[in-house]
Amino acid sequence: MGREASCHCQWAGESGQRQVLLETHDLIVRGPIRRRVPIASLTKVSVKGEQLTFRAGKESVSLSLGSELATSWAKKIAAPPPTLAPKLGMSSESHLLLIGELSSSELETATAEAGTMNSREVNLILACVKTTSDLNHVLDRYVAYPSNPPVWIVYLKGPNKPINETEIRNTLRHEGFMDVKVASVSATHTALRFIKR
Repeated sequence: MGREASCHCQWAGESGQRQVLLETHDLIVRGPIRRRVPIASLTKVSVKGEQLTFRAGKESVSLSLGSELATSWAKKIAAPPPTLAPKLGMSSESHLLLIGELSSSELETATAEAGTMNSREVNLILACVKTTSDLNHVLDRYVAYPSNPPVWIVYLKGPNKPINETEIRNTLRHEGFMDVKVASVSATHTALRFIKR
């Protein structure tokens, strides 16, 4: 979820009161001045009094956010967005069990940061499911791990898919799991994290 502010915006030769959103990857201006620029492309970011100033390509931009908000936004712009691995709780300390085929390059990169194992020492499970049968297979495999590690279920976003969020939640809740977190994996996939109660 991004940050949003109503503020005076000066973008190159245009100015006025605008809605500005600072999302994970983009800065968006709504109203008569309409812009959407990748945060990674912003340069010369600084705070001058109550103004957040930066360059978007060749254009100079100033947002009147107030000193506290301007400082906070400048820090967010300067910090790279978190990678998928920490969002999913993966690190070199993870003993990860993969079930199913990795469904995106983002998942391949994230799982490369974790140690994978197929033993009873598993402390995190990542399962990519496309169908109800895939989900049942995950549940069948889960019983082999008495430590009850958390499990991420990764599936396709959007309507009219062979399996959806409601079916996944209902199936796992019926089996004694509780969903505790959701994470966007890619433009096409999302994930739900479950723990055994």
